[in-house]
Amino acid sequence: MSCYRLIDAEKPHHSVSHLCRVLGVARAGYYAWTSGPPSACRQALLAEQIRDIHACGRGTYGAPRVQAELRLGLEVRVGRKRVARLMRQHGLVGAHRRRGRGLTTRQEP
Repeated sequence: MSCYRLIDAEKPHHSVSHLCRVLGVARAGYYAWTSGPPSACRQALLAEQIRDIHACGRGTYGAPRVQAELRLGLEVRVGRKRVARLMRQHGLVGAHRRRGRGLTTRQEP
């Protein structure tokens, strides 16, 4: 049983700050644990959202643009490097700009 589950079970009998002090964990950590789903669930949800945004952009969106869509469109706070790492893990790559071909480099026959 994790410390946070024990604190949650004993919360009706003792104060949270006292339990955290006895178990040697941060009180903020306990409240962060109670406020949201586990990290693996958040990671999977974020990866699904990234896949959807990448697909809606016809596979052209890279990490900066996907991160901007998450922040502005879905109001999800996430860093660009985390988005880039998840895109790499799932094999998602944005389109690269084509290299310009100038006429001055061609040789006359």
